[in-house]
Amino acid sequence: LRLLPQQRYLRAERAEVSALERKRNVLCCLITRILKVEKQLHIDNLVFRVIDACQKGELGPGLQFPSFCCHSVDVLSCVLRLLNQGYLRRQEERPHVLQY
Repeated sequence: LRLLPQQRYLRAERAEVSALERKRNVLCCLITRILKVEKQLHIDNLVFRVIDACQKGELGPGLQFPSFCCHSVDVLSCVLRLLNQGYLRRQEERPHVLQY
């Protein structure tokens, strides 16, 4: 019987999963922070504001994080997640407008 060393790709995969979770958490935080201030916002404007904040690395006044690249798909998947969790809701008469 011979013991094999732990495979490197497993460690790399865990690191990638952890990085994706951190990115998702930052995006969800940005979405809720923006909507808390604005109260309601068109989904397109929300996506642009979140992407802009990611590029600048700003959560808000005095709160910074390392900037990273995110795409509209990333933001929209986080919006859907927050909608499913009940943190956000859509207006019935205007479903493209989100509320916190």
